[in-house]
Amino acid sequence: MSTSDRSKSLTYRDAGVDIDAGDRLVENIKPYAKKTLRPEVLAGIGGFGALCRIPAKYREPVLVSGTDGVGTKLKLAFELDRHDTIGIDLVAMSVNDILVQGAEPLFFLDYFACGKLDVATATRVVTGIAAGCEQAGCALIGGETAEMPGMYPAGEYDLAGFAVGVVEKSKIIDGSTIAAGDAVFGLASSGAHSNGFSLIRRIITQNKLDLSAQLDGKTLSDLILAPTRIYVKSVLPLIENLPVKGLAHITGGGLIDNVPRILPEQLCVRLERGSWPQPALFTWLQQQGNVAETEMLRVFNCGIGMVAIVAAKHAHAASELLRAAGETVWRIGAVHARAPGEDQIFLA
Repeated sequence: MSTSDRSKSLTYRDAGVDIDAGDRLVENIKPYAKKTLRPEVLAGIGGFGALCRIPAKYREPVLVSGTDGVGTKLKLAFELDRHDTIGIDLVAMSVNDILVQGAEPLFFLDYFACGKLDVATATRVVTGIAAGCEQAGCALIGGETAEMPGMYPAGEYDLAGFAVGVVEKSKIIDGSTIAAGDAVFGLASSGAHSNGFSLIRRIITQNKLDLSAQLDGKTLSDLILAPTRIYVKSVLPLIENLPVKGLAHITGGGLIDNVPRILPEQLCVRLERGSWPQPALFTWLQQQGNVAETEMLRVFNCGIGMVAIVAAKHAHAASELLRAAGETVWRIGAVHARAPGEDQIFLA
């Protein structure tokens, strides 16, 4: 190294981190974050920490938190240069998780990490996060943008999201009141949501599939990258009007693994497999990958993104409330007493 090289004054930008780019991103996203604010937010994006009151309507408030990512769905977003809705996926995975315990989402934080910050791409991503927060009725209150040279391949990034909600202590939904005879409803998914994408990508690669091809009136890329449905604004009114006994967000593990998570040990659920139509995307994936039926039901939601359990006497009212809120909903099964050694879920 020459004397002149050693004497050169180095900057953070020389090391690969552009502070000015980070500042531009913050300024770009402020208008979108502002649209998500709730009355309880005291301070949001721009400070060292964000401040949010608990709504006054809660007498014994319990905070419920959740965190998640988008998984390898991101790889397809990179390949297809589709960054506008991946933020909706990020919000959905966390707010749907806290919703199943009866929580109203209050605020959301995001973590965006990359090797070199592309302000335009990051703005597209965070604009999607803000759109997801609007759908969930929660405030995008802050986050972190981490530019880490050498940590990620060029053009790639990673995402994590963190949601905090609140529920009245007496109204926590934990499945403890579920009983034999209760009705099981399935709420339609918008597609694969954010689960099973390692298998989806393997099927695409193995079969050298063209994602511009049409299926069910849409391109495969549109079907596969459709953002995860956010159920907050339809399920919260259901909770407010009826005694909902259990809710399950159908994520990784599908119906087979997620429904038993909310069941008391002495109970099981019998699902009627023909009670809801399987979307064309899942039939196509099953055929292209030669995937067994049980594997499909453990990896994918197969058309059901959320499960709700109510007493049989409330079944009609629950169905009407959900449909009035814009959901496509089917009565997909019932709760039964469980025999010793019997699985907690089985399909008829």
